[in-house]
Formats: sequence, structure tokens, C-alpha cells
Amino acid sequence: MRIIRILLGCFIIVCLTACVKAQEYPTKPVKVIITFTEGSATDFVGRTISEKLSEIWGQPVTVENQAGAGGTIGANVVAKAAPDGYTLLVHSSGFAVNPSLYTSLPYQPSKDFKAIALLARQPLALVVGSSAEAETTSDIIAAARNKPGEIKFGSPGTGSAAHLVAEKFVSETGTKMVHVPFKGGPETVASTSNGDVLFSFLPVSLALKGVNSGKLRALGVTSSERTSAMPDVPTIAEAGLPGFESSIWWGIWAPAGLPQNVADKLEKDISLALASPDVLDKFNKRAFEPMELSQGEFSDFVDKEMADVASLVKEAGIQPE
Repeated sequence: MRIIRILLGCFIIVCLTACVKAQEYPTKPVKVIITFTEGSATDFVGRTISEKLSEIWGQPVTVENQAGAGGTIGANVVAKAAPDGYTLLVHSSGFAVNPSLYTSLPYQPSKDFKAIALLARQPLALVVGSSAEAETTSDIIAAARNKPGEIKFGSPGTGSAAHLVAEKFVSETGTKMVHVPFKGGPETVASTSNGDVLFSFLPVSLALKGVNSGKLRALGVTSSERTSAMPDVPTIAEAGLPGFESSIWWGIWAPAGLPQNVADKLEKDISLALASPDVLDKFNKRAFEPMELSQGEFSDFVDKEMADVASLVKEAGIQPE
């Protein structure tokens, strides 16, 4: 009985210590690794959330951009970090794409990270040049069916979210089209505008710039409902492809092994950050929709996204590097 009482006492002490640590976290600056360059959409989401968490915690939250290789460089930094909650990862939906694009990753996405929270998402817009003959999404589908293998579409790079959404569009329309990858968004806008490619899918925030400048016309958006950023533009589902839906998304992860009480504190405070009026205002102005899933729901969501991407990459014949 004495041994049992001692073990029970030790267990209670451990539990109390864990609770105290959870209440204390964070007691020092937290570093957030952002996987893309300063000024990118991922950078915007990561910095917006980091600034608000700093206010909530009363602790500095420093941001460090570790860009390159589709976000794998920054992800690897966090995968190797101490699982104490003081190094976090903000990544895009590229987190779920990279396992299908790279033959050898320096980390294991499903084993080296703990999914904390989904932060935001943004639909894409199907755009054409302002002088293009196509007036609707149905026109694009008809052109592709009338000229198999001749219609070209652009994207900011092989394996980008915009590329994969376009490949999904090709698959679900049962057509054959030619992908033309460019270096980035500006090059894709320019080539779509001058007719080098018939259409492109672009994040709504980028598409809006082209539309407002008169270079592009938006024919459809990939969200399930019309977006407030483009209220007059029908969804792809409305415009000729029922059931079609896709978005770019952003989330936050920690190294695997993070104590559950710290993960719960992070989830709770991130939820507060996403609900704050100033964060909502910043997101709304740039067509980002805040999202909220529990840790378990977010983990399941990421696993499903990885499986869907793997299937799409295989069907499209995209060769991993």
C-alpha cells in the first residue's frame, strides 16, 4: 500500500506540474517559421496570427521566413526543433502536396509534426485574358472538348495549388489540356492576359489585381458559394461543373511530441486570435476566410488532403522530383 500511495502521489505531482506549465506557457518568446517569402500569402497569414498571439500572450512572437523547395526547408527546421511549443510552423496547403512532389523529404509529414489549427482558406478564380473569346466556364469546357490536347492553361509552377486545381478541373471535365508552368503569379497573369494560355486558376487575391487592372476577366470561383471578394462571379459549380470545389488553405503545426496541454493552450488562443475583429478585418480585405477545426479534425483534414493530392498527381502524370 505504501508503494501505491507513493506512485499515486508522484502521478498527482506530475499532473499538477503539467497544468502549471500549461498555464505558464509561453514564458519566453515564441518563434514562428513561415515557409514562404516575405509578402507571400503564407507570410500574410502567419504574421497576422503571430501579431495577435503576441498580444494575447504578452510575449514576443518572432517570425522567421525559411523559404525554398516548396516549403520543405522551413518545415524541416520545425520538424527538428524541440517539441516545447516555442518553435511553430505556418505552412500552406503545400504541406499536403509536397509528399507527392518530392521523392525524398527530410521529414515525415505524418510523424514529425503535431497538427494544431487550420487558420484560413481562399478560393481560386478561373481567369482569362480580357480580350479572350471565352465568356463562361462552359465555353472553356466546350473549347477543350472540341480541341483535345490543344487548349493551354497556365500556373505559377508545377505542383502549385493553382496547377493542381487546374488538373482537377481537367480531370472532372474529362478533357485533355496542356499545362504551361511559369515562374510565379505575375508571369502567369501576364501570359494569360496576352493569350499565351487560354486560362489560369489563380488565388482570388491575385486574380482580383488582374481583374481590377483590366488585364483579366474572372469566369468562375472554386468555392462552394460565391465569394464576397467577387460577388458577381459564379462558382465553377454554378457555371458548368456541378460539385466542383477547391481552396488553398493555411495551417499551423508544432514538432511531434508537443505536450498535449501546450497544444490545447495553442488551439484555444489561436481560436481567440481568429475571432478577433482586427484579424477578421485584415483577412476580409484580402479575401481570406478564417477557418476553425479542432486538432483532431485538422489532422484528419490534412491526411485526406494528402491522399487526394496523391491520387490527382498520379492521374495527371506529374513526376515527383
